[in-house]
Amino acid sequence: MTTAQTQELDVQPSPLALLLLGREADPRSERGVECPGDLPSPSDPDLVARARAAKEKLGDKVFVLGHHYQRDEVIQFADVTGDSFKLARDAAARPEAEYIVFCGVHFMAESADILTSDEQKVVLPDLAAGCSMADMATAEQVAECWDVLTEAGIAEQVVPVSYMNSSADIKAFTGKHGGTICTSSNARRALDWAFEQGEKVLFLPDQHLGRNTAVRDMGMSLEDCVLYNPHKPNGGLTAEELRAAKMILWRGHCSVHGRFSLDSVNDVRERIPGVNVLVHPECRHEVVAAADHVGSTEYIIKALEAAPAGSKWAIGTELNLVRRLANRFASEDKEIVFLDKTVCFCSTMNRIDLPHLVWTLESLAEGTLVNRIEVDKETEAFAKLALERMLALP
Repeated sequence: MTTAQTQELDVQPSPLALLLLGREADPRSERGVECPGDLPSPSDPDLVARARAAKEKLGDKVFVLGHHYQRDEVIQFADVTGDSFKLARDAAARPEAEYIVFCGVHFMAESADILTSDEQKVVLPDLAAGCSMADMATAEQVAECWDVLTEAGIAEQVVPVSYMNSSADIKAFTGKHGGTICTSSNARRALDWAFEQGEKVLFLPDQHLGRNTAVRDMGMSLEDCVLYNPHKPNGGLTAEELRAAKMILWRGHCSVHGRFSLDSVNDVRERIPGVNVLVHPECRHEVVAAADHVGSTEYIIKALEAAPAGSKWAIGTELNLVRRLANRFASEDKEIVFLDKTVCFCSTMNRIDLPHLVWTLESLAEGTLVNRIEVDKETEAFAKLALERMLALP
């Protein structure tokens, strides 16, 4: 249908449609629609030299953080690498750095801004580097969910636990309602704490981490878990179902880890006899149940470091990391393959490329602050409260 025909029918595109088309912006969304400034050409042979020169010019004024899922071309310029929470804490431990360049995604940069001082400025090289999982829970949707829980008469029994992979707004909601944040490493401890505070948990936004932790690690049944769908009236659940549940799981997932299937596990076992299947807990429950080992990104790295020479591993996590680990341990005769035969990068994480990093560093070196990520003070206060509860976990 042409634009003229649409206008003739008086059909107006929705705000979401305009956002996806890149014709509107939503300041409270993880997605960005443009990156101001002229980026250098990706084919520029001097990109590495330009990045190095700009970083040297900035000296101690800049601290570059690189998430494990970043491209190698970006990771080479990171002062530290790690998962999102480790990097945010590393940034807070460098108060002398005026600029924190976070090579990751939007919610990670928000967490860094929450934990660093007011004098430090957190920069995201591409504002469009969002997170599909974090996008699956908005502040408005979660507030509506809380109203549903209130109407069911159970809100006072519910403690929210939000995964680190969530927006600052969701972290603030969690802090305001007496809950805590968790990572994939400490989700069990966070849930143990939450059940000491209340009878039920609202787990946001990744259903798979919540379900896997509750069932695999804590011995609950699948029947103890219900799935709240924000796109259905009352989350698609009856009041009776909500009252009977222990775990109220938000209908969210990671687009990378969610693609792995039981067929992937069975196929790799047929192709590589004796293979160890190691997956991230953001994978589906049936994948986690069929795997030999399950753990966070840091766990995966440490497991491969400790693995004996000649061992074989199929890894269910983001491809940049898997490929980097395969290259790193090739000399030790460790065979490391991607769990799925289909290549799968994190598309939003991969928006941070060398041209964006060069543009960012050169802009900062010239005294121009670009792409600053700044969380408002009220949101920051409640989000920090939730993070502090996590840090106080036994």
